[in-house]
Amino acid sequence: MSVPDTMRGVVLTGFGGFDKLEYRIDLPVPRPGPGEVLIKVGAAGVNNTDINTRIGWYSPSVEGSTAAGGSGGFAEAQGEGWSGTQFTFPRIQGIDAAGRIVAVGEGVGQTRIGERVLVEPALRRANGMTDFFGSECDGGFAEYAVAPAAHSHAVRCALSEVELASFPCAYSTAENLLHRSKVAAGERVLVTGASGGVGSAAVQLARRRGAIVTALAGASKHRAVADLGASEVLDRHAPLENNAYDAVIDVVGGSGFGQLLQALRPGGRYASSGAIAGPLVELDLRTLYLKDLTLFGCTALDDGVFASLVGHIERGEVRPVVCATFPLEKIEAAQRVFLEKRHVGKIVLTVDSASPAR
Repeated sequence: MSVPDTMRGVVLTGFGGFDKLEYRIDLPVPRPGPGEVLIKVGAAGVNNTDINTRIGWYSPSVEGSTAAGGSGGFAEAQGEGWSGTQFTFPRIQGIDAAGRIVAVGEGVGQTRIGERVLVEPALRRANGMTDFFGSECDGGFAEYAVAPAAHSHAVRCALSEVELASFPCAYSTAENLLHRSKVAAGERVLVTGASGGVGSAAVQLARRRGAIVTALAGASKHRAVADLGASEVLDRHAPLENNAYDAVIDVVGGSGFGQLLQALRPGGRYASSGAIAGPLVELDLRTLYLKDLTLFGCTALDDGVFASLVGHIERGEVRPVVCATFPLEKIEAAQRVFLEKRHVGKIVLTVDSASPAR
């Protein structure tokens, strides 16, 4: 197919409120360089990281929860992105992207043209550093996106691109949390924020491993979370049994952190990839060392995690949980609904006008 010179997309112009999201119809279509592919994006998921970046939440000077600055941003934010380096503008965000390869750069076989792909969010570079799609480089909130060929994974299944776009960031993050904390069959696992993208993925993927899952979620979401495979669903503010769990998968943080460590059995593992309730927590070091606990921070994906996830998708071992879709130009409305936290699963933007909405 022929590739146009310009495209539609959303550009982030600075840290702050929704006014920093600029919908454009005249953006230049990127061209793939050596080892890269050009993807015609069909759909792109909405994630906490998109909002956290927009509002400047990753700056160490920010101490509040995501919700506190979700609409207007944080005035105290400095210039850091989630990799800790200076963030540059303008930027096309969108860490989740599903689409088809329409052109390839030097060194990439022409046979890849036409492949339907998911982009691996964490891009490992030759220098050992990790960039993130839609953060250190432009991402999926546009009709076309360039990505490394090695991080553009062919996916062969009957799911729509809207459904596929719900997987990359949330499910690979969840799988990485479980992989790094070595969750195994028969273990008791506690998942916080279980109605969100990463949490709902963690429930499914932990159950797939044969773990016994207790999930924390708002009361109105208990049935939906149980349907994903949780053996028990508790209110997110419920008291927890001490020394009950082999592993905690946490994306919430905030004031409940200490109770999560108390809920771990001696020798237990705590893994974190988010802190929507607040990044600063109080840690009693006696709990950490007297219980021989291990704490894992999880952002960059371990080798093989994303490829394994694609296999789970193709075999139908996990299912997409898409609660709503919005056209790309309605990104502000999509982020507002996301910030209300009333949904279960993922909110997805339809980018290609030919991609069906639900």
